[in-house]
Amino acid sequence: MRSGVGSSRASSKKLPPTERLHPRADDLDLRSIGSVVRRLHDEDVVAVRAVRPALPAVTQAATAVANALRAGGRFLYVGAGTSGRLGVLDASECPPTFGSPPSQVQARIAGGRRALTRAVEGAEDDADAGASDVRAFDAGPLDVVCGISASSSTPYVRGALREAKRRGAHTVLVCCNPPKARADVDTLVLARTGPELVAGSTRLKAGTATKLILNAITTAAFVALGKVYRGRMVDVRPANAKLRARAARMVAELTHLPAPEASRLLEASGGEVKVAVAMHFTGLDARGARKRLQENGLRALGGPGRKGAHARSPRSPGR
Repeated sequence: MRSGVGSSRASSKKLPPTERLHPRADDLDLRSIGSVVRRLHDEDVVAVRAVRPALPAVTQAATAVANALRAGGRFLYVGAGTSGRLGVLDASECPPTFGSPPSQVQARIAGGRRALTRAVEGAEDDADAGASDVRAFDAGPLDVVCGISASSSTPYVRGALREAKRRGAHTVLVCCNPPKARADVDTLVLARTGPELVAGSTRLKAGTATKLILNAITTAAFVALGKVYRGRMVDVRPANAKLRARAARMVAELTHLPAPEASRLLEASGGEVKVAVAMHFTGLDARGARKRLQENGLRALGGPGRKGAHARSPRSPGR
């Protein structure tokens, strides 16, 4: 028995890291549920730590995305399985969080919409489909195309990145295994998460690390574009009751106005938090404040320090 286990572990080393047997997994099926949960949580910590060495590459990717969006380009995700779903998730969260147009951050998943809720057999093995999806994006030199592949070798993703490169887009590969061959991409973001407690189940810590990386890329890019002010999502679209309450609260907090006055200011701004705050800072109406925002940004209008941001006398919309 012991020699069989040793042989299994030796052969495992020939596999990509995420496919190998985890040294703490051999007795997993014998453990209590609480013990399994604790081991899974230990692996989550490993996932977080695995992202840190990749931060310079994450920074490079976020900078490329910010520059692309500033120039009128787009950020385009392509992925398969869990990786593809994480790309779709991140893209779908950008409009409500940052007030970005849905066209600005988009995602395609191998197998199409059906693959969001169920496995589509063979979809990830189709490199031509990846290239076709990039052509459907009409990706070009202004865009950033980000392939997501825990294995680093998914044919759908590699086909998409080759086509994106051919079209002159900036290419990014987010992965958890080192590519076997040199990755022909502009930015390689590699989080070495290693074996999963359930061998090959990259929805676990590889998925966690990937989610952290995608969060960082889009959030840092949109912060650089002025979509966040003093830790608040000031370009939020107040499309429901919760977001409307949040928008009014942000205006009150950033202007130090009483809640009723902040709500009136938000209404006069057309429901735009950033414009409402700029109206308060400048004393201008919505149109004038919006123009000043385009020229200077909210941080400049608010003054150099936090106290300076509240130094101007509030001017109600009716004055």
